[in-house]
Amino acid sequence: MSEGGRPRRYRGKGALTGAVLAAAGSLALVACGGGGGKGTAAASVSPRPSPPVTASFSGTPPSALASAASSAVASASAAVASSAARASEFDASVSAETGRANAAARTKLEKAQGRGNAVSDVSLTGMPRSETGGLLALHVNIRNSADATASFAVQVDFRDADGKVVETRYVGAEKVGAGQTVHTIVVSHEPPEPKLNAAVAKAQRY
Repeated sequence: MSEGGRPRRYRGKGALTGAVLAAAGSLALVACGGGGGKGTAAASVSPRPSPPVTASFSGTPPSALASAASSAVASASAAVASSAARASEFDASVSAETGRANAAARTKLEKAQGRGNAVSDVSLTGMPRSETGGLLALHVNIRNSADATASFAVQVDFRDADGKVVETRYVGAEKVGAGQTVHTIVVSHEPPEPKLNAAVAKAQRY
């Protein structure tokens, strides 16, 4: 019914409940807005994230990986330094034993004709790099096929894959008895790579 021609409005429980729910919905939107307006107090509140549960992780943490990498680099550097030290010690020991004879061998070979008179009496045998600190070294086997004591001078050339001589070394052996075989050592000072081939270039018996 109406009063004065206007419909009468009733505010029942249903209308009141709707108003309350609408207000509650508005408050929920303000409180939960993600990137809402700058002026709302609720927008400045962010929950503290929970720490990850590391027990469920797989693999190695980055800090451990970095530590392992540093350790590997340190070990490699130590190995290189150790190898260089062994190479230096090996070369020094060879030079100390054969230095004077090798210097004399070079002088004798300067006067030799052609490849010399004792190439057939000399052969080379490779040495394991594990024994030489990584250096290319060979035993020079000298056999005195003459019937009297003699000294020997030997030139060893180191060639690359193209046959080019990249290094020449000299070794000598003095007062080798008739029919006797002696062994001296020749060492290349070239880097391990590229690989080189060694050959007897000259040998002189005197």
